[in-house]
Amino acid sequence: MDTASGTDATGSAAGSESTPGGKPKKWYIVHTYSGQETRAKKALLERARTLGFDDQFDEVLVPEESVVEMVGGQKRTSKRKFFPGYIIVHMELNDETWHVVKGTPKITGFVGNATDPPAITDEEVARMTQRIKDGAVKPKPLIRFEDGENVRVTTGPFANFSGFVDEVMEDKEKLRVMVQVFGRATPVVLDYSNVEKA
Repeated sequence: MDTASGTDATGSAAGSESTPGGKPKKWYIVHTYSGQETRAKKALLERARTLGFDDQFDEVLVPEESVVEMVGGQKRTSKRKFFPGYIIVHMELNDETWHVVKGTPKITGFVGNATDPPAITDEEVARMTQRIKDGAVKPKPLIRFEDGENVRVTTGPFANFSGFVDEVMEDKEKLRVMVQVFGRATPVVLDYSNVEKA
């Protein structure tokens, strides 16, 4: 099982499994200090292992996606948390494991009822893991464009031309930009990555 993405080898989200003689494992949302999600994940897994509860914790998911942005004319891909301050934990919840989570550094507690937190469904987790996989295959643009916004073309035959956004085709990550060619406004369809905000 891939703990980074929360999916098993078949690509589906892990279901409700149970430990021998235990309750079924479910997904819970855990609140962390903002910006500390990855450290909280490591700390929780280490604490569970140290205290002998690692068989009651399957995986910890940090909901993040890949994003691409243009910096100085260069494409740069980075990770962005789409639920900052939260991690998703697949675990068997009982008094002991509740205290393992609650006592972990960088974690403030469970989301929902403080003592009896609600589980989230496998379908919700599957949607999140799909978003993570989609972002890994095709990173989302970090910058959003709006109609009428001034932009500068950075690559291709219209490099260094300026214009304004005539249409945003968000589903295709393309823009129709009106650029001045020989004194006339000419529509040009460009990828998000071919322009930057002026």
